[in-house]
Amino acid sequence: MDKLDVKTLDTLLSTFGPSGNEEAVREFIESEIKDHVDELHVDTLGNLIAHKKGNGKRIMLAGHMDQIGLMVTYIDKEGFLRFTNIGGISPAVSLSQRVIFKNGTIGVIGSEHLENIKDLKLDKMFIDIGANSREEAERIISIGDVCGYFNAPVIDDQKVVSPSLDDRIGCYIMMETIKNIKESPNDLYFVFTVQEELGLRGAKTSAYQVEPDIGIAYDVTMTGDTPKARTMALKMGEGFAIKAKDNSMISHPGLKNYLVQEAKKQKVNYQIEVLEFGGTDSGAIHLSKEGVPSSVLSIPTRYIHSTCEMVSNKDVLGAINYSTKLLMTDFNF
Repeated sequence: MDKLDVKTLDTLLSTFGPSGNEEAVREFIESEIKDHVDELHVDTLGNLIAHKKGNGKRIMLAGHMDQIGLMVTYIDKEGFLRFTNIGGISPAVSLSQRVIFKNGTIGVIGSEHLENIKDLKLDKMFIDIGANSREEAERIISIGDVCGYFNAPVIDDQKVVSPSLDDRIGCYIMMETIKNIKESPNDLYFVFTVQEELGLRGAKTSAYQVEPDIGIAYDVTMTGDTPKARTMALKMGEGFAIKAKDNSMISHPGLKNYLVQEAKKQKVNYQIEVLEFGGTDSGAIHLSKEGVPSSVLSIPTRYIHSTCEMVSNKDVLGAINYSTKLLMTDFNF
């Protein structure tokens, strides 16, 4: 595969899906992959489990459908919406940004007047939907309604920019890998998980059900390649990353070394990721039942948890092509 499927990726990135509201994302993914898998199942929590049957090891591939968001907690008499965070929301990143609700309503995040911008906190902020009173706002929005950052995806020959790359880009890699694999010697479970941003919830329940021999998550990771960035040995455009560690797990050494060995065999560009914060679905998978050897294939991403997350096309395509060949191997480690 040498080019992104722009139409599919654009739709996937544009679909509404903050944590706990992944239904539309799941329906789109299901429509794209249903003819390429043997079984599809939606579990109680809302995870989409796609099974490609094989006689080898049971391998669980996981990518989360949800993105960070906001939930309305109060509507004041002037019609402004107070909110709480769903996942890791930064006040500084959110100020003056647009958000979209499930019903299509678009608002702008504003702030009370502050003498010092350092005092900016979520409890000083509000969403303005253009209403002039509580009654007018309540005809459109209710307490408990959820919204996410609103920004149209940008997909060109070099990069992808979108507020939902975390982790729709992982879902996209899995979708394209499913389409590429006609048959596999392994028993493959591609799990599109829910509520990762709220504590890896979907991965925990689905791993318990799948009972995999091996777990591999697909997710984004930070980079250290922008001016005066936090020191980190990852660059956008230099290849996907094989995780060594994050705050939720240390990669199984045998599996990590096997992933590196296969990358070298394929002669593809890859990097080693040591993330000093955050976690992924593999953090839950590796602790399921008696334990599961797990690791992560990560896409170096700039500006994570913003309206303009950015990845390199080369890294995404590299991960798809690598995964397609990887899943045809015997995973002896």
